[in-house]
Amino acid sequence: MKRLGFQPRALSFLRALKRNNDREWFKARKEQYDDLLRAPMLAIIEQLALDFQSFAPDLVASPKVSMYRIYRDTRFSEDKSPLKTHVAAMFPCRGLARHEGAGLYFHVALDGVWVGGGMYAPDTSHLQAERDHIATNIKRFRAIVESPRFRRAFGKLEGERLQRVPRGYPADHEAADYLRHRQFLAGKEYPARFACSPGFYKGIVGVFREAAPLVRFLNEPLLKRERSA
Repeated sequence: MKRLGFQPRALSFLRALKRNNDREWFKARKEQYDDLLRAPMLAIIEQLALDFQSFAPDLVASPKVSMYRIYRDTRFSEDKSPLKTHVAAMFPCRGLARHEGAGLYFHVALDGVWVGGGMYAPDTSHLQAERDHIATNIKRFRAIVESPRFRRAFGKLEGERLQRVPRGYPADHEAADYLRHRQFLAGKEYPARFACSPGFYKGIVGVFREAAPLVRFLNEPLLKRERSA
């Protein structure tokens, strides 16, 4: 298999883009973006589609679905910069809408590489479904997020949390710490130069393997709802 990853020139391009965040500047250098960032990202996505078959067949990896556009949606943002200064890809659950449920994700930015998975912004009904699922399957959930492998890879489950156990659950519930979560995230950070290293692809696949059981658990109640709808 050929080496998958990015050249140092890709980071130089992102650095220049940050200084010149302008559509005309980018249009004149679109070919560079395609060669240095878009093409390597698409090659990674295509290889992940094959590798997911062995440990995450429930997730989608495809150029159309997975790769984020370089253009920012500025309609509701005070920051009117037209272009993102990073590249990113996400791998959602088969059978759910693209931004529903849990998935895997990575991005390459000037301030570093983030690789991991989980659920970033569940709506109210999805969050309630997750809490009920955790409350009734706490032993299985703990076996995932408190396992030695998970701890070695990620330390602990991350994400925004409430100050108190949410309404509807006793304060001393055995899953109390996890029921306070509003996000369920497991990831690793690397310096930006990791994207240009020979071990980049192997590294992200290794992280994805460790995050996949959490992602699968989180998607169970949502898939169940879809099937019964």
